[in-house]
Amino acid sequence: MADLVAEVRKIPPVTRFLLGSSLGVTLAARLNIVPPYYLIFLKEHVTKQLELWRLYTSMFFGSMQFDYIFELAMLYRNSNGVETMYYQGRSSDYAWQLVFACLAIILANRPLESWSHNRPLLHTLTYLSCALAPPGTQSSIMGLITLPVAYVPYAMLGMDLLVSGMNVAAQSVSGLVVGHLWWWLVWGANTGAGGMERGPLANYARAPRWLRNWFGEREGVRGSSGAGYHVVPPRRQQTSARGTGHNWGGGQRLGSS
Repeated sequence: MADLVAEVRKIPPVTRFLLGSSLGVTLAARLNIVPPYYLIFLKEHVTKQLELWRLYTSMFFGSMQFDYIFELAMLYRNSNGVETMYYQGRSSDYAWQLVFACLAIILANRPLESWSHNRPLLHTLTYLSCALAPPGTQSSIMGLITLPVAYVPYAMLGMDLLVSGMNVAAQSVSGLVVGHLWWWLVWGANTGAGGMERGPLANYARAPRWLRNWFGEREGVRGSSGAGYHVVPPRRQQTSARGTGHNWGGGQRLGSS
């Protein structure tokens, strides 16, 4: 048990929260601990009955099928890659920006009347991860074909359309749109791995002081790029360079929401 706890603690905090939330919400519904009806997004219940927890639970309500394990693996791979490579030492910024991305996903899905926002969140993180990857990075899809990582989000969209139909594909599109806006407005066009945020809203995307304090981070010296503050953990740890992590494994399809 101690070894398991130690391995879990190695996962960066925001990614750990996302995984825990996904497991908690999905398993609670799967095991009928909480009826799924109380976990999905229903506009009237949120706006009129103020059941605000649905904003949270609908983001992590995964597939009720066996394919959920692949959704979880995808969530881990994308979020872990983004947080450790592009938000290293400043998880508070990642958490702050992720909150607004989730709100944008909910708004973008209102015309679709989606009751679960798990899939759009997966596609948002996939798009951001791929957009920030170094140019020329290759990705394996289903272990059959290799293509530039920039095309991975659209390949996944095509898979959703073929496997799950138009409605699920439309939800996926909403996630891609939010991911693109996140990348463009915060990071800016032509921002690759190792760069700083240079988008139009970069300075507004910094986490507030109370959130940085909650994560145990402090402000460092403003970077030469002028993109805002570097956030330095209280105990800086040197980590070795890692790959981009865009090897998608065997490529099992995701389940429908």
